[in-house]
Amino acid sequence: MHLQAHKTLFPLLRRLSDGRFHSGQALAREFGLSRATICNVLGQAEALGVTVHAVRGRGYCMPAPIEWLDAERVSAHLGELAGEYALQVFDSVDSTNRVLMSAALEGARAGTLVCAEHQHAGRGRRGRPWHSGLGSGLTFSLLWRFDNGLQSLAGLSLAVGLAIARAVNGHGGHPARLKWPNDVLVGHRKLAGILVEVQGDLDGPAFAVVGVGLNVHLRDAQRDGIDQAVVDLTEMGVMVGRNRLLANCLRELHTVAQVFRTQGFEALRDAWQALDAYAGRPVTLLLPDARSVRGVAAGVDRSGAFMLRQEDGVPPVAFTGGEISLRLDVLR
Repeated sequence: MHLQAHKTLFPLLRRLSDGRFHSGQALAREFGLSRATICNVLGQAEALGVTVHAVRGRGYCMPAPIEWLDAERVSAHLGELAGEYALQVFDSVDSTNRVLMSAALEGARAGTLVCAEHQHAGRGRRGRPWHSGLGSGLTFSLLWRFDNGLQSLAGLSLAVGLAIARAVNGHGGHPARLKWPNDVLVGHRKLAGILVEVQGDLDGPAFAVVGVGLNVHLRDAQRDGIDQAVVDLTEMGVMVGRNRLLANCLRELHTVAQVFRTQGFEALRDAWQALDAYAGRPVTLLLPDARSVRGVAAGVDRSGAFMLRQEDGVPPVAFTGGEISLRLDVLR
C-alpha cells in the first residue's frame, strides 16, 4: 500500500492492538469520523497484510495484535548505547534506505536510524523488491560515516550480516548462518537481507546507508508473494519482541562497526567464515555478463571477496561485485 492510505489508518490499528473488540461507534467518536469512514479505513488494512475482524454487534478486533516499534522502548533496551543512535520511526515509507540516503546527503549525523512499520517499495540486491508487511518483520536503515574513503569499506555488507546473525543467534533456536555477500539464512532459507549503499570520496569522507530486512512473522499471503524459500523467527521458535530485537541488532552492529572501523573486514573474517552456510559446498556463480562458473565454495578473502575453488590443488579464485549471484548446487 502506498502513502495514500488514510491518515487515520495507523492510529486506528494502534488502537486495535490491545486485541479487544471496539465498536464502530466508539471508534468514530474517538477519531472524529463517521462509522462508514471507520469501516472504509479499516478495509485498507488487508493491503498492509493485517487482518481486522468485523463482528456485528461487537465491533472491530485485530486477532493478531502488533508490537509497534517505539523509539523510547528501543532506547531503554539499548541502555548505555542509546546515545549512539538517533531513532526515527515511520508508519509507512517507500524505502527506508531512500529516506535515510536523502537525510545523509543533507548532513544527518552518524547513527541516524530510520525504521518503518511498513515499506511499500523496498529494494534488495540487484533491484529486487523486498517485501515488508506491517508488523511482520524489522525494516530499518542505519547511517555510518567514515573518514578513510570508499576504499576502506570492502566487506562492509558481510560485517553487517555477521552482526545480524549474532543478534538472532543470541536468542537460541536454529543457528542463523551467512550466505555471501549479504543474506542471513536458516537451513538455506532466507531470514534476513542486507542492502548497503555507499557514497563519498575514494580517499576522503564517505558514508554508508546500511539497510536490513529481517523476517519476524510472515503471513501466508506474504510468503506466497516471495519468489524464494524464506523463514521467520516465529517458525524458529524465537518469540522476542520487535523492540528488544531491534536493540539487540543495534548492539551487535555497534560492536562490529568498532572492529570494522579500526581493523577492516580482515579482523572479522574468521567469525564470518565460522557461520558460512556454503563452505565446502558445490556452488555456481552467476556473473554479470551472463556467464556461470562452477566450483566449491572456499570462504572469503581478507577483503570479503568470495573464494571459489575450481580444481583440486589449484588456489581458489576471488570474485567480488554486487551483481554476482551465488547458487548452491544441490544435485552435485
